[in-house]
Amino acid sequence: MSLLSWKLHGTGKTIGAGEVVSTDERLSWPRTIGVGVQHIAAMFGATFLVPILTGLPPTTTLFFSGIGTLLFLTITNNKVPSYLGSSFAFIAPIAAAKAGGGMAYALGGVLATGVILAVIGLIVQAAGVGWINWLLPPLVTGTIVMVIGLNLAGAARDNFVQGPTVGIITLAAIGLIGAFSRGFMGRISIFLGLVVGYLAAYLMGDVKTDAISAAKMFAMPAFTSPKFNMSAVLLFLPVVLVLIAENVGHVKAVSAMTGKNLDDQMGKALFADGVATTLAGAGGGSGTTTYAENIGVMAATRVYSTAAYWIAGVGAILLSLSPKFGAVLSSTPVGVLGGVGVALFGMIGVLGARIWIEGKVNFANSTNLVIAASALIIGISNMSWTSGNYSFGGIINATLVAVVGYQVLNSISQARGNS
Repeated sequence: MSLLSWKLHGTGKTIGAGEVVSTDERLSWPRTIGVGVQHIAAMFGATFLVPILTGLPPTTTLFFSGIGTLLFLTITNNKVPSYLGSSFAFIAPIAAAKAGGGMAYALGGVLATGVILAVIGLIVQAAGVGWINWLLPPLVTGTIVMVIGLNLAGAARDNFVQGPTVGIITLAAIGLIGAFSRGFMGRISIFLGLVVGYLAAYLMGDVKTDAISAAKMFAMPAFTSPKFNMSAVLLFLPVVLVLIAENVGHVKAVSAMTGKNLDDQMGKALFADGVATTLAGAGGGSGTTTYAENIGVMAATRVYSTAAYWIAGVGAILLSLSPKFGAVLSSTPVGVLGGVGVALFGMIGVLGARIWIEGKVNFANSTNLVIAASALIIGISNMSWTSGNYSFGGIINATLVAVVGYQVLNSISQARGNS
C-alpha cells in the first residue's frame, strides 16, 4: 500500500456494530473529510491557547502544527493516527526565556527541545522503550507535569488581576460549559470559555480592534528565526521528559484502541514529534505533542483512519493563511487570559496527580513522598540559582530532584530491602 492510499471500509458509508475503521482504511471521502474537520475542531482550542498565552503568532503555530502532523504521519508510515498540536508544557519555559532575553531565545529553546527529542526517538528505535519506563516511572512524570502546571500560578494571578471582571466571566463560563456539556463540548470547555470571555470583553470595550482591521485576510504566516543561549535552552529540558511521556502514552492508547501492536513505531513517533518541534522552533511556532483531544474523537467515531488526519493537517495549514484570523486571537484581553490560566494551569497540575493515581504510586513509601514533596515545593515556589551565565529555574531544579532523586534514593531503598 502506498503512503496515500487506504482500503475502503465496507461500503464506506456505515460502521457495523463492534467494528472500527482501521488505520489503513477509510470511509467515503465526504465522510472522511467530515471526520477530519472534527479533528480540526478538537485540536483547535488547545493549539491556539499556547500562542495566545505566550505571545507567539497564532497562525504561525497553526501552520507548523499542520506541517508537523503531515510529517508525523509520513515518518510513522501512516500506522499511528495522531494530530500534533501545541504542547502546554512549553508555556512556562517560553515565558521565562522570553522574559530573560526575548522571543527569539525562547524559539531557540523550542528548537533545541525538538532536536533532543528526535535524537531520543532514534535511540528508542534502536534500543527499545524499556529504559524510558525505567527513567520516567509514574512518580517522576506525575511530579514533573504537576510542577509545570502549578509553577504558572503566578502568571495566571498577574493576568487575572489586570481584568478581574472578564477573568471571572471567563472562569465561570469554563466551569458552566464543562458542567452542562457532555462529550466534545466538554472537552473544549476552556476554549469556549475563552470565546465567552472575549465576547464579554468586546462588549465592554476592552478589545483593541486596530490590529484586526489592519490585518490582511490572506497571507503567509510571519516567520521568526531563533537565537540560542544555553541558559534559555536549559529551561526547556524538563519539557523533553514530558513530551516523551505524552508520545509513549499516545502510542500505547492507540494500540489498545485499534488492537494493533505499535511498539515498533514508538521510536518513530518520538523522532517525528522531535522533527516537528524543531521545525516549529526554527520558524516561530510553538513545540508540538500528540493530542489526547483527538484520541477522544477517534473513540467517539470509531474511525482510526490516518486519512482523516491528513485532512486535518491540510486543513490546519489552510486556516493558518489568514492573518486577520490570527489578529482576532492575538487581541484577547489580559483578563480573559487570566481566567483561562486559572483553569488551564490548575488542570495541568491535576493531570500530574492523575498520572500518580493511574500509576498506583505508593505514597506510604517515605522515599516516594519525600521526592514528590520536595520537587513540588521547589517547582511551585520557583526556587532558582545562578552559576556564571547559567540560570536554573524552579522547573528544571524540580525535575532534577524528581529524576535523579528517584534513581538514587530508590536504589538505596531497594538495597536496604525497604522497597
